[in-house]
Amino acid sequence: MKFLLTNDDGYLADGIAALKAAVESRGECTVVAPNQAYSGCGHQVTDKSLIRVESGGPGIHIVHGTPADCSRLGLLQFAPDVDWVLSGINEGANLAGDIFMSGTAAAAREATLSGKKAIAFSQYLRKPEYMQDWERTTRWTQQVLDVLFDLPLEAGQFWNVNFPALHESEPDPEIEFCPHDTSQVDLKFEWNDEGAIYRGQFRNRGQRPKCDVAVCFSGKISITKLALDCSVN
Repeated sequence: MKFLLTNDDGYLADGIAALKAAVESRGECTVVAPNQAYSGCGHQVTDKSLIRVESGGPGIHIVHGTPADCSRLGLLQFAPDVDWVLSGINEGANLAGDIFMSGTAAAAREATLSGKKAIAFSQYLRKPEYMQDWERTTRWTQQVLDVLFDLPLEAGQFWNVNFPALHESEPDPEIEFCPHDTSQVDLKFEWNDEGAIYRGQFRNRGQRPKCDVAVCFSGKISITKLALDCSVN
């Protein structure tokens, strides 16, 4: 198989290194990733200015643009014949409404728009309670891929995967397929004379039972199938 790897934390991030380690034994990997972190940029694209691209070594292309730019350029120029576009592994969960702000999800969504199969991966972090073990996340990613590669994925759909934050003493988590939550985040702001600063806590966000937030927060790997078509009858 052939893979295009990208992210929104930048080409030097621990998460994309963990993702590459998880898949490089399965086939050919091409990395097309941003030159810097674009966390929270959503599906922003660059369409009115030059997008500079430089080499980061064999099979690595550094894009001075957004994650969606990376998917577009990767599929048009550097790896048009890939079987899968894999985005992440994001340093932080992308659950519920996060997917609309997430550059990680946007890169997978853009690939889906281009007719490619895609998966967005994110790792929930709880600092300073737990130190992040990316080798363990690599192992979980391999386990998830063993499952998802054998499942059907229709045109216009992509997978959103979130790994839980677990203490090193806890066993590997179970995988649970679950719906996408629509609950709001913890909306708290601190006001001063100049304006407002967001002070909400990720852990205190709203959640619906058996949906992606609750599943990930319970210590399981949440997997949700998302669709491009947002229309309703």
